[in-house]
This record gives sequence, structure tokens and C-alpha cells, in this order.
Amino acid sequence: MNRLARFAGFGAGHEEGVDRDDSDAGAAVATAAETAAADVTDTDAAAAAAAGEALREPIIAALRNVHDPEIPVNIYDLGLIYKIDITGNGNVAIDMTLTAPACPVAGMMPVMVKDAVKTVEGVGEVVVELVWDPPWGPDTMSDEAKLQLGML
Repeated sequence: MNRLARFAGFGAGHEEGVDRDDSDAGAAVATAAETAAADVTDTDAAAAAAAGEALREPIIAALRNVHDPEIPVNIYDLGLIYKIDITGNGNVAIDMTLTAPACPVAGMMPVMVKDAVKTVEGVGEVVVELVWDPPWGPDTMSDEAKLQLGML
């Protein structure tokens, strides 16, 4: 039975030979309190998610300050950042790739990304994972990056 049905008293005390008494009213009040608590939890979760999303643009701005030493374009516009997950408490998980698996900066690029994101106010823990699937290609670059590299 769902919460609304329990709150409205459907199914409570209607069995054959069972009289409804004040204990059913107590159960309805308890159910109403559970519903209110669930609503507050949903509101808190929504507020936390909104706070996390408020960090997205400053994080992207920080990522635009990180450059591959071999390419004069920032890693965000190069399309090296595949995913940015932000929790309500400000923790950030980033999936990124490199232009090639044999990239000479493979060891230091995730550290550079982590350090840049940590400078954003409100960011908690930062985890950067280097991924290779899907492989990077020029099609992931922004138009600005393509223009800067003479590809448009």
C-alpha cells in the first residue's frame, strides 16, 4: 500500500471483525511524519544537486587553464574531458582522455587537472580517471579549438 493510501486510512481497520480505534490515528500521524521527512530529504537532495551544479561553470573555467604542452589549446576545448560528476558536497569525479595513449604527459596531465579543479572554491575531493574509451578524435574538439588550430 502506498503512503497516500495509508495516510488516508485505506486498508486500516477494515478487515472483517476488526474495529478501528485510536491506534490507527497514531499510525496515520506517523505515516504523515514519514512523508514529510521524505519530502525534506528530497528537497535537501535537490538543493545539494543545485549547489553541485553551481560549481560546473567555475570547474570548466579552471579546466580551460590547463593546456597540453604540445598543443596550444586548453584540454576542455580539445575535448579531452569526457565527464564531470559533481556531488552535492562538492566532491568532483572527472573522466578524461589524452590525444594518444603514448602521450608524453600522460603521467602528469591528470595531476594538472586535479590541481586546477581543487582551486575552485567549494570543491571537495577531486578524483581524475584517465579513460581510453571512446578514443579521442578531432571531432570532440570545440569549434573554437578547431579555429585556433586552423582546422576550420
